Amino acid sequence: MRNDRFEIPVSVRLGPGGEPRLLRSAHEASEFLLHEWPGKRTPKQRAAIQACYDAESGNKPAMTARRALVAAAREADILVNDKTHH
Repeated sequence: MRNDRFEIPVSVRLGPGGEPRLLRSAHEASEFLLHEWPGKRTPKQRAAIQACYDAESGNKPAMTARRALVAAAREADILVNDKTHH
């Protein structure tokens, strides 16, 4: 069974006053990156999509996808906190 869950969820915000959104797995992250991404499409955002696909298919660890997501979210200025513990 594939395990694409992030050890620590990534918190992102949609819009200036938007509610924070927790992304807990590569699957949740890829859905967000593809369908809800608020900014421009960038190489970092595309790299994050690819990293999530790789994690979902078991070719790369989920941590790689998480790192790519954090980099893209930071670039788009939607990262709330990448150290959220639950």
